[in-house]
Amino acid sequence: MIRFNCDYQEGAHPRILQKMLDTNLVQTIGYGEDEFCAEARAMIQKACEAPEVDVHLLVGGTQTNFTFLAAALRCYQGVISAETGHIAVHETGSVEATGHKVIALPQVNGKITAAQVDEYCHLHFSDGSHEHMVMPKVVYLSESTELGTVYTRAELQEMRAVCDKWKLYLYVDGARLGYAMASDACDVDLPFLARTADAFYIGGTKQGALFGEALVIVSDALKPDFRYVLKQNGGMLAKGRLLGIQFSELFRDGLYFELSAHAHALAMKLKAALVEMNVPFLVDSPTNQQFPILTDTVLDALSEKYSFSEQQRMDEGHRAVRFCTSWATQEAQVDALISDLRRLMGA
Repeated sequence: MIRFNCDYQEGAHPRILQKMLDTNLVQTIGYGEDEFCAEARAMIQKACEAPEVDVHLLVGGTQTNFTFLAAALRCYQGVISAETGHIAVHETGSVEATGHKVIALPQVNGKITAAQVDEYCHLHFSDGSHEHMVMPKVVYLSESTELGTVYTRAELQEMRAVCDKWKLYLYVDGARLGYAMASDACDVDLPFLARTADAFYIGGTKQGALFGEALVIVSDALKPDFRYVLKQNGGMLAKGRLLGIQFSELFRDGLYFELSAHAHALAMKLKAALVEMNVPFLVDSPTNQQFPILTDTVLDALSEKYSFSEQQRMDEGHRAVRFCTSWATQEAQVDALISDLRRLMGA
């Protein structure tokens, strides 16, 4: 079975595994205060061109999201998200379990706009009974989104302006940030995010690490006492070195960006072949997630050899699915998929 249903099905890049083996018997202190974590933090600060940011290494994306939001929100505050946002759909109510409401707004291709947030905040604060409702305090965006789309610099700058207007924090989920930045449609980079967002994270789990996300806290108001919240929410890994080793290797010699570019190139190869076969798409994604609409007959035949994610039933005979490339996808696997698609479609 060749798996295209997500981008974290393999283990880790060999360089990471080798570094773990080479340092296996090195003794360090725990809880992220070791030299490997210090090196990773310094490398991320350098990549962000922001030595003043705080960097915290956590195990997974859901943990990173609910831990950060628990720290950023007071007990009566909530977080604005697209209705398709990961925190709104695929995190089992983890944010709500910390006592905070996810305020889900309608989306277009996985994205919400600054105008939507502005309108929501205006309606909230102009309501005479607004103190009886959850106060919006954080705007949550994903780069790339759950539908593979990306926010541009202009869109993020507009969102920043609205956040400043209403005194909101801007938080960017970067589970697939490297894949987003590899796209020609994305003009966002790490230094820009460090100038624009109050916090964001750099995904490792989906991008070559065994596990791990690097949370970058930019706003000085959010920095104090974060490690207390990290510990309380089970995010302070005793063997924190395991995270430091992985991120220091990912950011050494540009490996993180090299792996992202690899996944992107293969996704674009698949997309170009699908376009050539006149296959329609649920959304025009410029990143490593592609959402073609294919017949049940073709998909049922493909499923004997390939796995992919079911996205949406379109009609009686067609479904939208997701094909996802990763840092470890082999070009031969994509070539085989394209060949089988052409055969099954008679193209």
